[in-house]
Amino acid sequence: MPIDIGGTAIGTDLSVYVIAEIGLNHNGSVELAKQLIDVAAGAGAQAVKFQKRTPAIATPEHMKSTLRETPWGTMTYLDYRYRVEFDREQYIEIGDHATLRGLAWFASPWDEPSVEFLEDLNVVAHKVASASVTDIGLLHALAATGKPVILSTGMSTIEQIDAAVAVLGTDRLVMMHATSTYPLPHDEVNLRTIETLRRRYAGVPIGYSGHERGLQVSIAAVALGAVAVERHITMDRTMWGSDHAASLEPAGFEHLVRDIRIVGEAMGDGVKRVFPGEHAPMAKLRRVDA
Repeated sequence: MPIDIGGTAIGTDLSVYVIAEIGLNHNGSVELAKQLIDVAAGAGAQAVKFQKRTPAIATPEHMKSTLRETPWGTMTYLDYRYRVEFDREQYIEIGDHATLRGLAWFASPWDEPSVEFLEDLNVVAHKVASASVTDIGLLHALAATGKPVILSTGMSTIEQIDAAVAVLGTDRLVMMHATSTYPLPHDEVNLRTIETLRRRYAGVPIGYSGHERGLQVSIAAVALGAVAVERHITMDRTMWGSDHAASLEPAGFEHLVRDIRIVGEAMGDGVKRVFPGEHAPMAKLRRVDA
């Protein structure tokens, strides 16, 4: 059953829903976030996605005091998380920019206060990061919003996904096959899982969230029936930050969306018939009529 996100339906036999994952690739800069939104819009994506954390809650205890080298100097991991987190006014600014560019925007909340934060901004949907599949409290908070939820399934067993679906329900759910290795080697992609999820969660639209380098795997996912594709984008893969290396630069993302549209159109409806373009060759080449 198609799921509506911001006025766009996601489901089988519909145009593939393309999400540009900005995540933390803005490196705490509103202007950089706007540039990435422009890249997504120019390429023809339908949505941009960010990440929202309450750092004191979402940062694992064993990581809070860990020192990290950053462009702003050496700081604890917790201080770094605060440094790259947008506040309400900044989210309003980038959200308005996305809307003006014709894009839906939403985020992955990593804790329950972040759900409230995003609801206050009236996002059109929520995304469950793979790391949060087992956070049942967070899932209950998301289910209570009544908004569509996109569930990534990286680093999760089928049993853990079952438990998440039991909380979220299936009426407003889109599920994304994912493997949470950054960058993702081809032998860990396991694209056939798209069909496994489709069979197990009948009626739930199944997409693909990729962290691999290049375009081929994401395009193959579309050929295997993925109804949505999410990829990280960056202005420059060599920039500082943990996700840039597994992201697509502007030209790469533009090519990805172009090729997704071509493959989506080429998939057709599966009904074997003689197409109009075949009539002239048939008249010229077929010696024996049926």
